[in-house]
Amino acid sequence: MYMNNLGVLLMPTAGAGGGGSAMSLLFFGGMIVVMWLFMIRPQTKKAKLQKDFINNLREGDKVVTIAGIHGKVKKIYDNNTLQIEVSPGTFFTMERSAISMEYTSAQQKAAETATK
Repeated sequence: MYMNNLGVLLMPTAGAGGGGSAMSLLFFGGMIVVMWLFMIRPQTKKAKLQKDFINNLREGDKVVTIAGIHGKVKKIYDNNTLQIEVSPGTFFTMERSAISMEYTSAQQKAAETATK
């Protein structure tokens, strides 16, 4: 009987069983390491930076909320809330977690380049 090359490649051999499982285990282990390096680690680092930013807010800081509201921190309360002045005499009370680190940094950089 004639057997083509594809049939020979698809037939399992007796000695290849152990090596294949070790290679697939290494492959999956490598995938987990790559996912940790490129996905989990940067997100953890960014969350830590956001937490540090929120904890270091001071009265008088100009901030931008995640909703895009620009204001100035007037009071910081112990229950993780802030009082923000959005225009003279108009105040909002909001959670510290509603302050965006990215928007605030971008706004501060834009203000610095405008004054130069």
